[in-house]
Amino acid sequence: MSSNADLISSAYDAFARGDIEPVLAVLDPKVEWTEAAGFPTAGTYTGPEAVAGVFVRLGTEWENFEAVPDRIAADGGTVVATGTYSGTFKETGRSFTARFAHVWELRDGMVVRFEQVADTAKVREAVA
Repeated sequence: MSSNADLISSAYDAFARGDIEPVLAVLDPKVEWTEAAGFPTAGTYTGPEAVAGVFVRLGTEWENFEAVPDRIAADGGTVVATGTYSGTFKETGRSFTARFAHVWELRDGMVVRFEQVADTAKVREAVA
């Protein structure tokens, strides 16, 4: 059985490949997914289908959008990842690079809560 940190690391790897199904598969049916205020997808989404909508927007509104973690640390059911976002907003043609922190809460091998903290000023520069 893999650790919570391994599970989240695998989710980032799948996202990087553009394969969102493995990511959605580890989300609890009632997952609460919170995107930072100031991010184009800001808000709280409930359930894997709603989260899939966030991923669709990232894939359609951005070119080469990436979320690359450089550190993943776990303490029981909490996993924190820090890393770097990058991409080009298709509508403006502007690129960005910004730091992020993600807090994942897991129960019984399923993600029940996700919170994104990001340098949204850098993101807003790309979308404005």
